[in-house]
Amino acid sequence: MISEFYKISPKILELSDKAMELCRPFLDKTDEITEYNQQKMLKAFQKARVSESLFAASTGYGYGDRGRDALDEVFAAVLDTEDALVRHNFASGTHTLTVALFGVLRPGDTMLSVTGLPYDTLQGVIGIGGDSCGSLREFGINYEQLDLLPDGRVNLEAMKERVRPDTKMVYIQRSRGYSLRPSLRASELKEIADLAHKLAPSCIVMLDNCYGEFVEKEAPGSLGIDLMAGSLIKNPGGGIAPTGGYIAGKKDLVEACSYRLTTPGTGKEIGCTLGNSRELFMGAFSAPHVTGEALKTAIFTSALYSLLGFEVTPEYSEERGDIIQAILLGSEQCLISFCQGIQQASPIDSFVTPEPWDMPGYDSKVIMAAGAFTLGSSIELSADAPLRPPYAVWMQGSLNFHTGKLAAQLAASKIINE
Repeated sequence: MISEFYKISPKILELSDKAMELCRPFLDKTDEITEYNQQKMLKAFQKARVSESLFAASTGYGYGDRGRDALDEVFAAVLDTEDALVRHNFASGTHTLTVALFGVLRPGDTMLSVTGLPYDTLQGVIGIGGDSCGSLREFGINYEQLDLLPDGRVNLEAMKERVRPDTKMVYIQRSRGYSLRPSLRASELKEIADLAHKLAPSCIVMLDNCYGEFVEKEAPGSLGIDLMAGSLIKNPGGGIAPTGGYIAGKKDLVEACSYRLTTPGTGKEIGCTLGNSRELFMGAFSAPHVTGEALKTAIFTSALYSLLGFEVTPEYSEERGDIIQAILLGSEQCLISFCQGIQQASPIDSFVTPEPWDMPGYDSKVIMAAGAFTLGSSIELSADAPLRPPYAVWMQGSLNFHTGKLAAQLAASKIINE
């Protein structure tokens, strides 16, 4: 379709029509998953008896905040867990994961990552590469790592050798992070969790669930995951939550994490909401739909850029475990042009030109396109990448498919023009 408002290359418009034909069955499948998860979310709201009165702000200690407790109940229900800890004062996904790790691990415990090297910002938390101040390593917690197979899958055979009866935690990162390995689907999470519990019955199987919420019908709590964490400015915040994160899982583990967030003995009983509850509830309710729109954007983008001759992962026809779409652009200039094209399709700061910069927590320059209503919100349309070979970009989000589709077209046109 020719746009009245944007100049898009005729070649890109022609390929976009072909891409839509190719990916239509997979867009329909996404709508089916979205409908299931949206109904599940609605049922969770109704079961928790969410009412307007629960949106009232609490201050100070936050004693007796019924809205805070109901939101925990909603998240526990949709994630199929016993309990949840949903708070606006989790500063990021990494902060949320840090609270969970320090909540359940003790000096002398061993944490085994079975998905290779964790995401860049978590490496300092663990103490990989040195004793960063306040890291798990500094507190005497041991870290071990199981590298992935050449195809990017978890090495289940090696797990049988590395998971010992005294292993305290088997750690899983669902999403690919800045790598090209496939994200983990529900069936794979269950296989890993089942094997871990067979080898070490008392171990904690913990999942970094960032970018994976509501992508499939199955929720991690029903797959053998004991503890999980994620960010509210990704999938579960629905593009409405202004900040925050969640921890969910077995009741005793969530309680231990709450003691780390606040204090031993008070845990979930304190923590005022300061008027944030309405947005967190609204975001949660919108999350399944918004996640579906982000998935459709990723599927279309994968099909379009395949037709343009770029290598993509996952391919448009593949089943997905997260909302991230990686595109191997092959050169620094194409990578920069892509991100600048995405920025031009943003509702906020569309006039800004993204440039690579030295971002804290990363070992190379990073370029980010993110014209978002909430700073750093990656459920809104965003694209980012470190400037290093193979010059792949990781795109995620879009509050609606129509804007996401346009962004992919504008980015492609910019690459062609430049």
